Amino acid sequence: MAHKHPRILVINPNSNQAVTDGLVGALEVFKPTGAFIECVTLQSGPYGIETQADIESVTLPLAEIVRSRTDVDCFVIACYSDPGLHVCRDATDKPVLGIQESGVLTALARGDRFGVIALHPASIRRHLRYLRQMCVTGRLANERSVNLSVAQSASADGTFNSLVEVGMQLRDTDGADTVILGCAGMAKHRANLEQKLGIPVIDPVQAAVGLGISLSSLNM
Repeated sequence: MAHKHPRILVINPNSNQAVTDGLVGALEVFKPTGAFIECVTLQSGPYGIETQADIESVTLPLAEIVRSRTDVDCFVIACYSDPGLHVCRDATDKPVLGIQESGVLTALARGDRFGVIALHPASIRRHLRYLRQMCVTGRLANERSVNLSVAQSASADGTFNSLVEVGMQLRDTDGADTVILGCAGMAKHRANLEQKLGIPVIDPVQAAVGLGISLSSLNM
C-alpha cells in the first residue's frame, strides 16, 4: 500500500556524483507535493553511460538495488537509455520507470512532434531503436546531438549554448513543437532552455518522477 506521501527512489546508474546532485536540484519542484524523493548514485557504475556495454554492465546492480529497497513506492532509473528497466520491473511489484519512456510519453501529451537533444551521435542509434520499440517514430521530428560526454553535460560552461543551438534546429528546421533533454545530466538547463526556445522542454527525470508520484498516490 502506498504511503500517505509517496516515496520515490531515483537511481543514477553512473558513478558521477555531479549528475546525481543535478537530479536533486531538478526535483526540488516536487517539494510542495510532500513526496519523499531520494536520489542515489550507483557507485559501481561507469562514470558515464555512453555505450551498450555500459548499459549492460549496470543492469544486474540496478536490479539488486530495486530488490533490496522494499521501503519505497516507486523507482526511477535516471539514465536516458533506460538501462535494466525490464529486469528491474521483474525484481519488484512496485512501479519502475525509465526516463526515456516517461519523457516520450510526456512529450506526446504536450505536442504533435517531439525532438530529442542527445549527448553524442553514437547514442542516437540506441535511442531510435527504443523509439521503434515504443512505436512512436511517426511523432519524432528528429534527434540531434550536442556532442558532449555525460560529465561535460553536467559541468561544461558551454553546454547551455549548445543546447540552445540544437534546440533551435529541432524547432525551426525539423518542426518539433516540444523538445526532450536526452540525458539526466542536462536537468538544470530545462527551465532556461524552455524560455529561450518558447516551446515545452521536457526533463525526462522530472517527467518520470511526476508519473511515479501519480502512480504511487493512486496505489497503481
